[in-house]
Amino acid sequence: MYFRRHPITPRRRTPLLAAATGLLLTGMSAISACSPGSSETADASLAALPSSDQSRLSAYYDQSPKWRKCGAPGFECATLKAPLDYAKPSAGDIDLAVSRKKATGPGKRLGSLLVNPGGPGGSAVGYLQSYAGIGYPKEVRARYDMVAVDPRGVARSAPVTCLDGKQMDTYTQTDVTPDDSHEKDQLSAAFKKFAAGCETTDRTSKRILPHVSTVEAARDMDLVRAAVGDEKLNYVGASYGTFLGATYAGLYPERVGRLVLDGAMDPSLSARDLNREQTAGFETAFTSFAKDCVARSGCPLGTGTPDQAGKRLKSFFTTLDRTPLGTGDPDGRKLGEALATTGVIAAMYDEGAWPQLREALTAAMTKKDGAGLLALSDSYYERDPDGTYTNLMFANAAVNCLDQPPSFTSAKEVEDALPSFEKASPVFGAGLAWSSLNCASWPVPPTGEAHRITADGAAPIVVVGTTRDPATPYPWAKALAAQLSSGRLLTYEGDGHTAYGRGSDCIDGAIDTYLLTGTPPKDGKRCS
Repeated sequence: MYFRRHPITPRRRTPLLAAATGLLLTGMSAISACSPGSSETADASLAALPSSDQSRLSAYYDQSPKWRKCGAPGFECATLKAPLDYAKPSAGDIDLAVSRKKATGPGKRLGSLLVNPGGPGGSAVGYLQSYAGIGYPKEVRARYDMVAVDPRGVARSAPVTCLDGKQMDTYTQTDVTPDDSHEKDQLSAAFKKFAAGCETTDRTSKRILPHVSTVEAARDMDLVRAAVGDEKLNYVGASYGTFLGATYAGLYPERVGRLVLDGAMDPSLSARDLNREQTAGFETAFTSFAKDCVARSGCPLGTGTPDQAGKRLKSFFTTLDRTPLGTGDPDGRKLGEALATTGVIAAMYDEGAWPQLREALTAAMTKKDGAGLLALSDSYYERDPDGTYTNLMFANAAVNCLDQPPSFTSAKEVEDALPSFEKASPVFGAGLAWSSLNCASWPVPPTGEAHRITADGAAPIVVVGTTRDPATPYPWAKALAAQLSSGRLLTYEGDGHTAYGRGSDCIDGAIDTYLLTGTPPKDGKRCS
């Protein structure tokens, strides 16, 4: 089970993957339920509701946040109400957690800048308070109130809950490269237990589960826009946050301000195609890592070509499938193939983590010590040392499985597709294909499907793609920029997931200029 993330780290690269948000690869979301080029607005939605409910939706837009101090100095928090079901506001409310850090000056305030780090499942409030509110360029923070809302189902906003810590430990160690019918049954059972837990573990979770789609989260963002007093939405979204931002633009094109979509998704692809293309993205990233590694003395993957290094890593995974390694973990967890693969994939998101990965692989492959790879895996799943997990993975699956029909509905379908996944990635293909079965047993039917978003009439939208991005492959950024009527493609020629704030003065300068002046980069601009 693998997901996208935008790292919560300092703006410059760091080898530590201490905290992150992400998007589950399996059962990925792809697109909202709005039609291509929809000019639907909140007012249009309001008019379509029964007259008895119209005043209730108006009340959501008339909210005045009651801000209170929270977190680090300078941050404030508030709670906004949102309808559980926009189609039926009388069905009740949910609470949305919102945070902000007011513009510091000097210079004229430009409004609010909403940020989202990705996921689905990443806490935007946590991202704001840990990174964006202090790490974005001071010129941007001087002119904008930095604002974040935890999307519905996530963190502080009616969170989805599925399994406890011990159950999650078992789940994350489940073999996702089954060798026989018994192991296939075990994998299917693990997915079913996870899905059932989301309905039965917590009353809030069961209530929110049918209403955590990206469309509904985008509508919630419009409530936040109104609550902070902005006529248009200014927004920076990374990874899954690009899908959320594009969905907003599709719903409310006339309310688009300055939108940056960094590490973009292609909303026109089916879940299966998204999974397969992301699998190829991880192979591209691994090839880049392997090329760097084999050129160094003491590379744990030996010498030779990246292809040879990949075969050695795959062989190592196979060995772990039979004989897991000790880790020194106080809860007794060993490093099997599943956790080791997750640890390697975690380091693909940022080339600054490559030294950490080399060290972890060296310890595991030569010293039989799996602690380093386990630590990388834990950072990926957001598992704390005390054995507790954030709700990242729960919300992740809940949104993805609602946004699109499942990639696969049976083991037979996975088996038929295995050759194409293994062609996309000889190292990771089989595991990622089988992981894509996770939405097959989801208790809530999907409400969305894949299609294009054009957002006709929207102001210029900057779409950013990284050429060797593992999680959101570069062709996706090209596709989204082409779909959006006002899309402007900005390319970073390099490694890692997302581009803004990762060390390229060219990328940062282009985005900062757009946010501060409204002037987008020339379409097709390339940076390194």
